[in-house]
Amino acid sequence: MADLRYTETNAADDSAGRVFGLDGNLYLPVLLAMLGALALFAILTLVFKVGFILAGFIVAVPLVGVLGWILLLKQGKPAGYDRDLLEQLLSNGNFTRIAAEQGRVVE
Repeated sequence: MADLRYTETNAADDSAGRVFGLDGNLYLPVLLAMLGALALFAILTLVFKVGFILAGFIVAVPLVGVLGWILLLKQGKPAGYDRDLLEQLLSNGNFTRIAAEQGRVVE
């Protein structure tokens, strides 16, 4: 029994936690987008005298974009899912750097 080694292990799952229902640090882009939207709304209405409704629509565009990116491409998806999807859409599913070589036969 003296030759057995004792090693402390941790069988817990590695988790980055959850904040506001979002995994890990995904709340940071949402928080920064909200702060930026608030600042842009204040600048548009106070400095440039844009109407509240028009300023709200202008501010909503980047905010909805960030929320859509987080909720559709990051939340609950594997790491790198958004980058892989963008690369697949831009390269039509071609995994090589040079698409012209795909159809050429090397002899």
